[in-house]
This record gives sequence, structure tokens and C-alpha cells, in this order.
Amino acid sequence: MDMPQREQSRQRMDPDISLMFKCPAFGGIPESHVRVELSPLYDRHSLPADQAQIDSVWAARCRQNPWLFDGAKFRLHSVKLDGSILTFHLGLTSYKDFVGTNLAETARQLQEQGHKDFGNSQAYLAEPLGVGAVLHTADDNLIFLRRSLCVGEAPGKIDVPGGHPEPQAVLGNDASVGSLIRHQDLPPDLVVGELFSSVLREIQDEVNLQPETLSRPLLLGIVRNETTAGRCSAEFYVRCSLSSEEVKQRYALGGPEAQESVSIIFVSREDVLSMEQKVEWWNELCPSAKGAVKLYTEVLGVHP
Repeated sequence: MDMPQREQSRQRMDPDISLMFKCPAFGGIPESHVRVELSPLYDRHSLPADQAQIDSVWAARCRQNPWLFDGAKFRLHSVKLDGSILTFHLGLTSYKDFVGTNLAETARQLQEQGHKDFGNSQAYLAEPLGVGAVLHTADDNLIFLRRSLCVGEAPGKIDVPGGHPEPQAVLGNDASVGSLIRHQDLPPDLVVGELFSSVLREIQDEVNLQPETLSRPLLLGIVRNETTAGRCSAEFYVRCSLSSEEVKQRYALGGPEAQESVSIIFVSREDVLSMEQKVEWWNELCPSAKGAVKLYTEVLGVHP
């Protein structure tokens, strides 16, 4: 099953989200069943006036939020499922290009141009791959975070722990921050490791949980955020060996990224499975959290 075109792969639902890929098997996809192909062929296409537009949008955003930081990101072009093996087709992009394309006022025009030129509405967009975690406590609650008002996306909304896999993390000490990162410098097996490790790192940084309390992630699927022109996020399922009260105590101590949220919220697994039907609650969720809940409900269903 090859899913190179967004128009062929997405399943419509809530207008804020669409599913690019859903794990077909109960329990999710483990790291051992994931592969990566990294190539310039999977980078975004550019238009003649692109750079000036991106620079202008980025400068305006930085004036509003001086803490914004540009950095290399993985660009998700497509995924392919062959038997039990899922392959990510990845290029490289940057957070600056994301702000200047997916988040720009011209995003819709870029999508229309991409569809016209390549039959792919995402061709001219940065499309940095995000990660998110459905985090399940020992006492059968799922963890959500209320985003602070100072974050760049979905301020004040309820989210799941998440962020981005980082090309820089794959290179480790082999490259200095800000140096040019090339596709050929990134070993595919280490990139796969980063996809799965990054979601654990985000949980540790945002919720302040120790690594030994967390299970290895299982991939549930990939969701597109239609409010940011279809930017995609891989959503994972992670078990935590701590109770909700123990997690709450760890969160209160503050982690490296504690400033990104203002409170932690525990929702029973039973309530999460019916969350989409509770309109007032559902509308409090940001798109990535909606996608995570949707995938969790459809992939794991009534099973623990």
C-alpha cells in the first residue's frame, strides 16, 4: 500500500484533522517494523519568490515571539506499508520554512499551486514531521497538557506531550548546532531510532518523567493538522509505570520544557474512548491531540 499523494491517503473527519496513515494491526507498530528512506527527492519544491516570502514571514513572527528558534527538521513526504514493514520517505526542512509556508497566509495558494504543478498539494510546503504521545498511566488514565499562552501554535489549547524528531540529535556530537546537515550524513537506522526516542524525550522534558518509567513507544498512525495546511505528526502509544498522583508530583517539580504548559490533566481511558462525542471537551483539544485520540480509539479500541 503506497501513499505518496495526500489526496489519495487522507480520511476526512473533524475539519481540523485528517488521517494520513492508520496502523492496520492491533497494538501499534514497534520500532523494529519501521524503516526510513532519506533523500533530497523528498524535500519540498521551491518557487522563485519563496525565500523572500519565507524571510519576511519569519521576521514578522520573530518580532512577535523573540524566543523562536530555527533548526533542521525531517520532512515527511509519504509512507509505504509493505506487509508488516512501514517505510517513512523523509526529506529535510527547517522550522523557519515551516513558519514561512505551512503557517503563512499564502499556504492555501501554495497548496493549490502544488496540486496544479505536481498533483500534490503539499509539494511546496515544509511539512516538518512532529511526534505526539498517548501516555497511559498505571491507574488507567491518559495524560493531557494545557498549553501555555506563549507557545507558537495552539496557545491555551489541550494537547498531548509532543514535539519533533531532530536531525541534530541523530548526528550527536558529529556536527555543531547551525551547521549544514546533509541527507547522506544521517544513517537510516539511527533516524528510525530518533523517531521513536524523540517522543520519549518530549515526555521526559514536558512531564518530567524518568526514562525507566516509560515503555517503548508503539506507532498508532500519522495525522495531518488541517489548521496548519496539513502538517503531519506521528502519534505513539506509551505506557507509564507510575500512577496519576505520582505523575502529578513529577510534573509539579518542572522539567526542561515546563514553560510550554500550565497544567496537567488526567482523563480516564473510558472517557477518552468517547471523547469525540463530547463536543465541549473535544473542541478544547488542539488538532494534534484530536488526531492522537482518534488513532488511539480506532487502533486500540476497547483493549487496554
